[in-house]
Amino acid sequence: MKYMVFVVGFLVLLAIIGADGAGECGRNSPDVEAMNLIPCAEAASDENASVSRSCCLQIQKLGQNPKCLCAVMLSNTAKSAGAKPEVAVTIPKRCNLANRPIGYKCGPYTLP
Repeated sequence: MKYMVFVVGFLVLLAIIGADGAGECGRNSPDVEAMNLIPCAEAASDENASVSRSCCLQIQKLGQNPKCLCAVMLSNTAKSAGAKPEVAVTIPKRCNLANRPIGYKCGPYTLP
């Protein structure tokens, strides 16, 4: 139920926000790409939460384009859904991704 409310919230936000910030993620805006990170919702708001395999798979895909990954983590949609950017940027490390973009600057944050 909690995640259904989260999904509905994302859809409402996407309808309000539109395609603001398009470009970092190719044809999709960071707000649209944020929908793929629904499995990461808890891990993005609580640094002590475990990171699910489905979250790590999505982070691995987005991590191939660090600019997009950062834009998604810093997007209005992610923030409105409760993601804390300072926690979200730790997810690639928490997933133990060997090829994560270590040291990449995400606005005021650096990927560990």
